[in-house]
Amino acid sequence: MLFFFIKLVLAHCIGDFVFQPTKWVKHKLIKKHKSKFLYYHISVHFLALTLVLQADFKTYWLAFLIIIPTHYAIDLIKLHLNNEKNARVLFVIDQLVHFIILGVTAAIYYREEFSIEALISPHLIVFITFLLLATVVASVFMKVIISKWDLESTDAKSSESLEQAGAYIGVLERLFVFVFIITGHWEGVGFLMAAKSIFRFGDLSKAKDRKLTEYVLIGTLLSFGFAILAGLGFSFFSSAI
Repeated sequence: MLFFFIKLVLAHCIGDFVFQPTKWVKHKLIKKHKSKFLYYHISVHFLALTLVLQADFKTYWLAFLIIIPTHYAIDLIKLHLNNEKNARVLFVIDQLVHFIILGVTAAIYYREEFSIEALISPHLIVFITFLLLATVVASVFMKVIISKWDLESTDAKSSESLEQAGAYIGVLERLFVFVFIITGHWEGVGFLMAAKSIFRFGDLSKAKDRKLTEYVLIGTLLSFGFAILAGLGFSFFSSAI
């Protein structure tokens, strides 16, 4: 089942990302269901699915019947709901629904291998729990802790900074640290910390006082500390169950 699902994902990636030029995307956003490129896009998906399934229409006719029409319907709904404010959210929802459809299709063909118990295994639950602890939960804890220091007047809140860039960077660095630890690559943690220090060296060297340096140092140590604890927690509980 897993290999069949991967084949469906490959076809999806070919159709949605590899062979979908920006020109097509822009034209679809303007013309919506009247765009010829929407139908080109669906045709590419059909061809990609035909390729990965080796044109075995007799065996996989139901997969074509499920995936192609639903892909068209999902894309059409997204095009009519899309605007500047919700574009990113709709993109994530769109891709999530596509992957759910692919998963359902794979489960239909390999239903004897599929079970909710196998899908939601104890290891998966532990992984998701500690992944959330390392990213989302840690962000809230850090915000509460660091809010003790208000650096509104310093370079830490520079108007040149991208909106919420610091929060995204923090989540990503903790995600990397978490993955490094659960895969046993502790050297990656040191490399990541060194790389971050190099990138922040210019900001810190230009700071007029020690406040920004101390603020960044506290934030970095907290971020890495939460990620390390989450990684160690996952390793401990996953080996215990």
